[in-house]
Amino acid sequence: MVFKNYYKILGLESNKVSNEQIKLAYRELAKKYHPDMNSNVNRDEYEEIFKDINEAYRTLSDPKLKRRYDFHWNRYYGRTYKKQEKKSLKQILFETLFGSGFIKQKSQSNTIEKVYGEDIYTKIDVSIQDAFYGASKQLKFKSVNGKTESFSFKVPAGIQNHDKIRIVGRGKKGKNGGKNGDLLIEINIKNEPNLKLSGIDLYTEISLKPWEAVLGTTKIINILDDNMQIIIPKSTSSNDTLVIKDKGYKNGLGSRGDLKIVAKIVTPKNLDKEQIELYNQLKQIDLNKTKQRTKV
Repeated sequence: MVFKNYYKILGLESNKVSNEQIKLAYRELAKKYHPDMNSNVNRDEYEEIFKDINEAYRTLSDPKLKRRYDFHWNRYYGRTYKKQEKKSLKQILFETLFGSGFIKQKSQSNTIEKVYGEDIYTKIDVSIQDAFYGASKQLKFKSVNGKTESFSFKVPAGIQNHDKIRIVGRGKKGKNGGKNGDLLIEINIKNEPNLKLSGIDLYTEISLKPWEAVLGTTKIINILDDNMQIIIPKSTSSNDTLVIKDKGYKNGLGSRGDLKIVAKIVTPKNLDKEQIELYNQLKQIDLNKTKQRTKV
């Protein structure tokens, strides 16, 4: 397994950096290499670079993971890092992913060039809840030999929609001693009947009876990890939206989006005589008030 130099991936000169420096480096590179913001480039190449940038940030922004990573980093790079010449981010990522020996092997005319196996791409649907909390999934697919293979893998908590999980060595076979390719699993977060994901915001609907909308009320809703009591204000109309901050989906940086609750006024069915009479009284009161305003 190749040890990835996360500091080089983020363009940092050493591991003696603050969390703010790590965050700033990540933001600049995320903007530069985000596939959706670079339409005139090789999308597959930028997706791979962007994935490694995210992977580096997730590790170095977590104090516990950073301490654990720094222990290994010092063994691999700590003493020689300052002596190494500066290289472009693209070259750094290439060597980090495939090893610097790949370039040397390629230049040796007397040796057989290693051919790395191609990556395989697939996509799976996961629920919002499984993506939010993380879950174990099982995947079946046909190998290059035509056999059906099955294995389990972990969907990390808070994974972003359309992120890819890399399963090393599960791709097509390499040749001449080259490593096998990887399996890349794209995660498609599937909306639920009354819970939808848009970016990092969650949307849900709440049903209100006419008098609840007019007079106001309190409701209890259960969204992912929380039972919440919410206050419905007086004179709420259909499609009015109540926003609850920091109760949406995870953004991958330690915070969350918003929960947006859309009001839907539901007309009651099978009314009895008393209820119909009350509605008729309300109707008559409204007509009388309308006439009074007209006269004025």
